[in-house]
Amino acid sequence: AASAVVGLLGVDVAHFWGTLVLLGVGWNFGFVGASAMVLECHRPAEKARVQSFNDFAVFGTMAVGSFLSGGLLSSFGWSTVLSLSFLPILLAAGALAWAASARAADAAQAPGAD
Repeated sequence: AASAVVGLLGVDVAHFWGTLVLLGVGWNFGFVGASAMVLECHRPAEKARVQSFNDFAVFGTMAVGSFLSGGLLSSFGWSTVLSLSFLPILLAAGALAWAASARAADAAQAPGAD
């Protein structure tokens, strides 16, 4: 989100550098954190298959997104590409909030959680 905001602030070289640095940092934290969360939900025997499927889904989605963003960029411009990036960010934030509330509800119902 910070990367998109910096990109929307201008089209100077400094804005592109800032956008790329923030995107790289966000990608690394998001990818490592999400990979760890995926593995928490499965038994040790399933972890290799789940991790490989998750990586396929992530990088497949990334490839499709790259092609779509190129079409959007040539048709509608840089601001549209950056503005549309907020939709998946909001969906991901909503999913994380829902998961956190479900965990809190489960913890509250667990025996001995008084």
